[in-house]
Order: sequence, then C-alpha cells, then structure tokens
Amino acid sequence: MSQLIAYISCAEDRRIDSILVDPVAMTLEKIAETPVPGPPAPVMSMAMAMSPDKRVLTTAVRHPPYPADAFAINPASGALRHLGGTLLPDAMAYISKTAGDAHLLGASYAASLVTSIKCVNGVPTGAPTQTLPTPDKAHCIITDPTGRFAYVPCLGGDVILRFAFDAASGELSSLSDVSVRKGAGPRHLRFAPSAPFAYCVNELDATIDVYASQDGALSHLQTVRQLPEGATGRIAAADIHPTPDGRFLYASERMTNIISIWAVDPATGLLSARGNVPCEAGPRGFAVDPSGRVLLCAGQASHHVGLFAIDAGTGALTAKARLAVGRNPNWVEFISTV
Repeated sequence: MSQLIAYISCAEDRRIDSILVDPVAMTLEKIAETPVPGPPAPVMSMAMAMSPDKRVLTTAVRHPPYPADAFAINPASGALRHLGGTLLPDAMAYISKTAGDAHLLGASYAASLVTSIKCVNGVPTGAPTQTLPTPDKAHCIITDPTGRFAYVPCLGGDVILRFAFDAASGELSSLSDVSVRKGAGPRHLRFAPSAPFAYCVNELDATIDVYASQDGALSHLQTVRQLPEGATGRIAAADIHPTPDGRFLYASERMTNIISIWAVDPATGLLSARGNVPCEAGPRGFAVDPSGRVLLCAGQASHHVGLFAIDAGTGALTAKARLAVGRNPNWVEFISTV
C-alpha cells in the first residue's frame, strides 16, 4: 500500500526528519531521524534536492567545508541510506537536480555564484564541472521543463539570470538576463507543471511576478502582492509552489507568517487572489504533495511542521495537524512509496 512521506531538512540539528503523512486521516507521524554529515555547527538553512525519479535525496550544508551528500530512498519504506557526496565551492542557499539525476546545480547567496557538479548514480562526485559568478545574492537555480535552460533569481541584483544548459556536460552558458523591479528581491522561481508559465516570488516586496515562458525566454505578464491590505513593517517572502494540476499557486511570507492562495487562469497563467491563511512561524519552506491533496509547511521559528488540506475546487487551505520536528526546519520534499 502506497504511503506519503515528507522529508524535512532540520538545519540546526543537521538531520533529515522523515514524516508519515496520512492525507485521509490528516495526521502526521515522525518515523525516522537521519543525520547529515558535516561540521557540528548550526546553520541558517540546509537545502535539499530530490532526484527527478524520487530515488535520491541530496543535502547541502551551509557551513565549511560545505558538504553535499546523497541519500538513497527505499521505494517501499521511504528509509534513507547515505551514499556519499562531495564538497561544494561555498554555502548554497538552493540546490536542484537535473534530468536523469546527472548533475547537481547550486546557487550561493553568500558568495554570489552558481555551480554545476556531475553526479554518478545520483551522487555528486568530484570537483565542480563549472562555477560562475553572479550578481549579488543568487538564491535559486532550476532548469525549465525542457531541461535546456536554467534560471537563477538574484535577490540583491534584482535580476533573473538565464543560461543555456548542456545536459550532457552540465555546463551553463549565459544568455540575456531578465530585469526585475529595483528593490523587489527575486528569490524562488517555479514553472507551471504543464503550461508555458513561470512564477517568481520576490522576497523584499512580497510580490509574485508571472512570466510567459517560450524557448527559454521569459516575458513579464503580471505582478501581484502577497500581503494583506494594511500590512506594514519588514517583509520576507520565501517560497512558492503550484499544485500538480497547475490550477492553484501558493507562496509564503515569514514576517506575517502567512501562505497566500492564488487561482491560476489555465489559458493566460494570470493569478487571482483567493486569500491567505496563517501558518507556522517562519515559513521558509513548504511543499504540495504529488497528488495535490495536502500542503506541508515548515516553521523555521516554531520548529514544527503544519499540515493543510487543499480544497480541490477552490484551492483553499484548512489547517489539520502540526508536529514538532528538529530545530530550524526549512525545506520539505515529498515522495509516495510503492
């Protein structure tokens, strides 16, 4: 019988907590704690990357010597087994895997660079294939659905870098950049699951930019604001994810501790506000499960995860359960066992 398992990156404890999620009973149960190799020093976050085939989970510790380690996922139980890894050139705020689990890509906020490392059987191996400088505070790196292009939102540079990506060599070749409003702070970028649109959450003004995506180019279509009317003070938008069917989009903000809800027009990609819900304090990372039934939010400040039911018709979120996890939870990845 298939089970839904969530992996939570707990940076301060340098471990991965495995959570059994019941999307029918809407319950959470911790089933394992897996240590991650690295120095015994707390870090602000610990990025994770799931392989496209859901067989390997990779971590990146943001403290010298910056280890990146891969864990095999047992397809029946979800248990993690350490496989090995390598050292990254600096602290990575974000990592991602490419098609075929052939390469690990990383973006460094602290060092303003991106890197590409070859993977052997899903394990990052050896020295980087390539390391390139970026504008200030690179915060994400992902490839588009075709795997031919890579994108890097740079929070301090107010720009989204575009690269042609060679899937065989793992090399990135610079293309023209996409400028973002000054002071917006582009942070995380996601593509629609099956439509030619991309969505970027901007940390410093809590907006979401909608782009049309065609042959690697991004054309701006819309800007919407996450925060409720009247919200004031410091802003720290964080993460963004669509539902698997692409009908709804969610984004988190860490000062008001909310997740905003958006309906997506399937023809135009444009967003319509559907309100927001309170969530765990410090929602740096969250994820929607592969079936689109639940959303799990990690509270970086509360040291808990919160489970929400997703209304299939409206996209509305209803809080159902919460569970204590390791300290500084900041990243969520899902699998369904076989």
